[in-house]
Amino acid sequence: MKIAVIGAGGWGTALAAVLGENDHQVALWARSAAFAAELAATRRNRRYLPDAVLPAGALCTADLAAAAEGAAIVIIATPSHAVRATAAALAPQLADGAVVVSAAKGLEVGTLKRMTEVIAEEIPAAAARLVALSGPNHAEEVALRHPTATVAASFSRPAAETVQEALMAPYFRVYTNPDNIGVELGGALKNIIALGAGIGDGLGFGDNAKAALMTRGLAEITRLGVAMGARPLTFAGLSGIGDLIVTCTSRHSRNRRAGLALAAGKTVGEIEGETGMVVEGIRSTLAAYELATRLGVEMPITAEIHRVLYQGADPREAVGRLMGRGRTHEVEEVAEIENW
Repeated sequence: MKIAVIGAGGWGTALAAVLGENDHQVALWARSAAFAAELAATRRNRRYLPDAVLPAGALCTADLAAAAEGAAIVIIATPSHAVRATAAALAPQLADGAVVVSAAKGLEVGTLKRMTEVIAEEIPAAAARLVALSGPNHAEEVALRHPTATVAASFSRPAAETVQEALMAPYFRVYTNPDNIGVELGGALKNIIALGAGIGDGLGFGDNAKAALMTRGLAEITRLGVAMGARPLTFAGLSGIGDLIVTCTSRHSRNRRAGLALAAGKTVGEIEGETGMVVEGIRSTLAAYELATRLGVEMPITAEIHRVLYQGADPREAVGRLMGRGRTHEVEEVAEIENW
């Protein structure tokens, strides 16, 4: 089938390569005509993912209509802040019955919506066939064909299974999940904790600190997710703890590297200017902090990362505040156990 990948960053390129190896007709859309021409000529994304090889027959184009024309699946792999505009531009180009996939991990600042909610608003005709793709999936390792697993989540089982079948490869295993909310929140919120992991590494802390941060980070991610209607067990899966592990520990993690820079005293503006790529955790922190405040959900790690990013707080003092919080139970449900 024809499958369009909208966004020629590292992740979009990696997905295009997998789909090409699966003998699908692939179209890869890049925002820049010059970049699309370079991709077409070299079959390499030297800027974002040099190890990936694009299929010989792939259409590399800056023409959105040409990319989407006749595509049975359209994957939006842009940064989260560009998803709304991309979906709006795609709406009149989609083939009838096309499955639309969000491969972006983030929350929309302002509306606080998940990416599939944003897409549904801009492409209401595809609302019943939306899929979120998320998991511990560094594009650099997918390009090298290292064993990788991911999750295709949708309220529509047929839509999820369509994406699963299209992407399954000997080195790329796809699971399905009906919990869109949990899968998307896991993918967005783990980036905040990864900022904290980078800060901890930058301050010279060890494995004990990172394990505590990740574990308590998962607790507050789950707390917010459940408040928003997610299933708790989703956060014990690939898009929850799996993605959290890889993003907090990997050398490929932009969010962890941004945390290292924060610990060194760099500002958000300096970090984004130096990387030349989107650090999703920076925006997700803003949205998650507002969501937690609105819903009355306690997220102390997120609150401290928010202070560091947006209020100029000292990272070491933020750690001190977290460690100095009042005593509490590890498991919140313990309060319901009588005679303990």
